[in-house]
Amino acid sequence: MNALTQPKVNGWHAQMHMRFGVRDSRTKMVEGHRAGPLSVQRGFYPEGALCHSYLLHPPGGVVGGDRIDVTCQVDTNAQALVTTPGATKFYRSSGATAYQHQVLRVDAEASLEWLPQETIYFSGAQARLVTHVELHPNGRFIGWEMHCAGRPVMQEAFNEGQVWTALNLTSEGQPLLRDLSQFGAQHNSASHRDYAMQSTLVAGWADGSDLGTARQVLAQHAGLLAGATLVDGLLVIRALCQSTDQVLPCWIDIWSALRPDIIGRPACPPRIWNT
Repeated sequence: MNALTQPKVNGWHAQMHMRFGVRDSRTKMVEGHRAGPLSVQRGFYPEGALCHSYLLHPPGGVVGGDRIDVTCQVDTNAQALVTTPGATKFYRSSGATAYQHQVLRVDAEASLEWLPQETIYFSGAQARLVTHVELHPNGRFIGWEMHCAGRPVMQEAFNEGQVWTALNLTSEGQPLLRDLSQFGAQHNSASHRDYAMQSTLVAGWADGSDLGTARQVLAQHAGLLAGATLVDGLLVIRALCQSTDQVLPCWIDIWSALRPDIIGRPACPPRIWNT
C-alpha cells in the first residue's frame, strides 16, 4: 500500500495551512486556514522581524483513522520558526492506521526553522507519517524530527503495531534527501538497533565549516549514538538513543551553533521550551 493511501475510516481529519509573508517590515502569518483540531497560536516576536509560531493539536493525541495534514509556506524574504508546545502522541489502534502528511515550502531569501517536540508511538499504534520539504536554492532551513517507539520512561516497549515514516527534501524538483524508517515488533532491531528513539536533524544550505561545527557539538554529547554527513550542501545528522532527554539538548545545541551561519541570527530559543 502506498504511504499516503488512506482508507475511509472514522476519525478526526485535522488540516492546517500556514503561509508566512513580510508585512510592515516583519514576518506575519498572512494566511491561516484550519479544519478540525489543529490551530496556530498568534505570532511572537522575541527577536524582531522573525516570527515564532506554535502549532497546536488540542486533543493531545492521534488514534487509528485520524489524519493530520499540514502545509507551511514561507514567502520570499520571510523568516519563520515553528515549534509545538508538547509531544505528539499516536495511541494504540484497534486496526486502523493514522496518517500525518506535512509539506513545508521555503522560497528564495526566506528561512524556516521547523522544530517540533517529539512524536511518541504507544505500543500497538499503526501510523504512517510523511514530511516533504521544498527548499529554494536561495532559501534556508533547519528542521528536526524525533520518533520515539514506545514509552521508555514508563518502561513500555513498542511490542505491537507498526510505524512508517519518510522525510524528503527537494530543491527545484531535484530530490536531495529521502529518509525512510519502519519499525514495529519485527523491525526494531534493524531500524532502531533496539534504541527507543530515532531522530534526524537537517540543515541547508550548509558547508564544511557547518559540518565541523556539528561534529564538535556531537563530541560534547558522547553518550549519543550519532553521526553527521554533508551532501550537496545539505547537512544531515542522525541519532539513536533511549529518550528525548538525551537527544533534544543535543539538537538545541547544534541548532544554536548553526543558526548564525545558516539563518543569519544568534540563537533565540522559543520560550515555550522553558515550560
